[in-house]
Amino acid sequence: MAVASKSYRILVADDHAVVRRGLRALLDAQMGLEVCAEASNGAETLEFVAKMRPDMVVLDLTMPEMNGLDVIRSIKQVSPSTAVLVLTMHFSEELAREVLRAGALAYVLKSDADSELLAAIDHVRHNQHFFTGALAATMANTFVNGPSAEEVPPTDHRPLPGSPLTHREVEVIQLLAEGKSNKEAALELGVSTRTLESHRTHIMHKMDFRSFSELVRFAVRNNLVDL
Repeated sequence: MAVASKSYRILVADDHAVVRRGLRALLDAQMGLEVCAEASNGAETLEFVAKMRPDMVVLDLTMPEMNGLDVIRSIKQVSPSTAVLVLTMHFSEELAREVLRAGALAYVLKSDADSELLAAIDHVRHNQHFFTGALAATMANTFVNGPSAEEVPPTDHRPLPGSPLTHREVEVIQLLAEGKSNKEAALELGVSTRTLESHRTHIMHKMDFRSFSELVRFAVRNNLVDL
């Protein structure tokens, strides 16, 4: 009998119950993802992290009892293997930098969550940074690709000269440019169709592609597909 693959366990931390319920509904519906707990403040978040050692914390920065940056640092001390994805309403490049310096891998605006959260989670699962909407290109260039090779994990190298795309995003472009449907590409990458669509939306935004044809031309110009 086939053994079911282990779920990727996520702790949702937000002081608004309606946000937690919405995130749980979205994440629990995805293949391989499981919301293992919910926390409503910083102290509760750390208690759950210490007790459950989740794979990821989806963290709101502005919760009661603890500063969001302190929560991130404490999470990395309590459970170094637990990844942190910040989900916030605050659009600030400087804040995003501080969040990443504190140890988080991703910074997503709540206003972008419907289209980008699943792609962000997939990036984090592969130890890759992810930056929300308009911050994506500038942050990818100046933060992820800016440091020396010793400071950047191997999976975060810039795959194409002058491009802010991550390795995962290049994979998505290759599959789509080869003519695979969202469903077929998702199956090959081992993610849900919704996650693949989230990747595609983020790539289109980050690279300022105005049509799918532009994505394909980019893939051809950069030898990402065999003709």
